[in-house]
Amino acid sequence: MPSERPTTVRLQRLARAYRESGTLLAAVQLDLFSKISEGANTEEKLSIALGISALNTERITVACLSLGLIIKDNNNLKNAPDVERFLIKGRATYAGEWMFFTQPDWSKWGHLADFLTNKEPETLDNATVKGITVDEARRYHRATFSIGRGAGRLFVQSIDLSNRHKLLDVGGGSGAYCIEACKAYPQLRATVLDLPEVTPVAREFIEDNNLSERVDTYDADFNKDSFPKGADIAIMASNLPMYGREAIQAVIQKIYNVLLPDSEFHLIGEALNEDRSGPSDPAMWGLAQTLHNSTGMAHSVTECTGYLKNAGFQNIEVNDFVPEVLMRISGLKA
Repeated sequence: MPSERPTTVRLQRLARAYRESGTLLAAVQLDLFSKISEGANTEEKLSIALGISALNTERITVACLSLGLIIKDNNNLKNAPDVERFLIKGRATYAGEWMFFTQPDWSKWGHLADFLTNKEPETLDNATVKGITVDEARRYHRATFSIGRGAGRLFVQSIDLSNRHKLLDVGGGSGAYCIEACKAYPQLRATVLDLPEVTPVAREFIEDNNLSERVDTYDADFNKDSFPKGADIAIMASNLPMYGREAIQAVIQKIYNVLLPDSEFHLIGEALNEDRSGPSDPAMWGLAQTLHNSTGMAHSVTECTGYLKNAGFQNIEVNDFVPEVLMRISGLKA
């Protein structure tokens, strides 16, 4: 039997994927999903609740239905389960701000080929963090905190910290991992290490969670500055694609050097599989660094285990953290 003849359908879908992103972001910006959850479960009610025309309500409703963001239940509109959990404003699980995390890059992706023809950067500077202000850091990490709380809770569920006393989070941003770890383990203290423009924002989240006496901050550029000593567990989460191989190796070596004996380290990041053929999410985070004058790239799990081994860590393990998105590579300092 002859093989099925290829069509352009998949390629067309990829070429127009920005429309699907635009639909989701517009719905979040309009707070459409919250309105449905609150009872505006017909197009007529939704039009009134959103304050937009009946025609535009029909357009956005049909688009959301087609993407599975909302469903019909006895002719009434209803949010899909993940939308109901994460995109209803005011709930503790609300992650709407994270949906806009990459929106500042939107127009640049339309000119990606131009960025790819630029010369490779000669320094570790990264446009996403270079010269960032406190206000910019607040916007940036309000988004990371909205999703980081869940990642922090997942970390706590994955690791037994009952015998650990001091956690160091390198590039800790909002402090979400430290906050969730200290909530779960009363004996634990933690330090969020990040840029001096970021740590004031972390302290705001720490104070909001009544953990100022147990979670502190340390101002540092982890590529250039020294690290505090005394931790018996360290993590580095979601910084992996922002830097190249030499930079990541150097940071992990610095972490190893300051950890106490019998300590553990967890690298949580968007890592490719062994043959570097996917998943797509880590690949896209790596490609995005082209837009930011960065040395960043997508790293494979094999490369990541090598970074830990070269630094001196032993008993290295690789675990799925968020399938298709994040891996957790861990090691022990003897």
